Amino acid sequence: MLLRFLGLLFDDPIAFFILVPIVLATLGVALLVAITVHEFSHALAAYRLGDTTAKHLGRLTLNPIAHLDPMGTLMLLLVGFGWGKPVPINPYQLRNGIRTGSALVSAAGPLSNLVTAAVFAIPIRSGVLAWHSPGRLTSLFEGGIEGIAADVIGLIIFYNIILAAFNILPLAPLDGFKIALGLLPRKLSILFSRLETYGPAILLLIIMVDFLTGAGLLFGIIRPIANTVSIVVLGKAIM
Repeated sequence: MLLRFLGLLFDDPIAFFILVPIVLATLGVALLVAITVHEFSHALAAYRLGDTTAKHLGRLTLNPIAHLDPMGTLMLLLVGFGWGKPVPINPYQLRNGIRTGSALVSAAGPLSNLVTAAVFAIPIRSGVLAWHSPGRLTSLFEGGIEGIAADVIGLIIFYNIILAAFNILPLAPLDGFKIALGLLPRKLSILFSRLETYGPAILLLIIMVDFLTGAGLLFGIIRPIANTVSIVVLGKAIM
């Protein structure tokens, strides 16, 4: 997201240094909501299924500081997708078994983001607030409490949907990998699990290729997922 404003640094440095703190504050609120809800839901699901690991490590909390991952948060700020600090679980303590229990805990994160997006979309769908495109940040130029509220709510919806869409990709260490392991037949699940070691490297490679070439591979995958969800939740595409 912040990379969109990089051109302003060279065109009008004064405006850049005035606007960026406001942009950071607006983005920060949305990011804290999305990441905190996502990681807290992992911890809560694990706790409900019998695993107390996250609770003992202080992750069963809505305190954002407990859930922020420096690199994941930076990626969200810069390019619009990222991740929170992984919630540690002990799959052997989960009541539903390792595969099913882990899949349920993993699914809780993206699902909670979708619910959060749907809740914050209510004032927009009901006509109380206008929809502001997340990249537009109308309040920076028009001002007013209503404009600021629309910007913040728009970003909360955007980041929650993006975080959900990104995390359901079946690639380790994302939630979608564990979800896929739980849904696949046992033999296929065992074969698929062998890819876990290579997942982070593959993900990093895709991100680096996108960053260096502008190919947009990751957003090309995420965009149709995010737009489909946002049409259901918000009534319109967000990307």
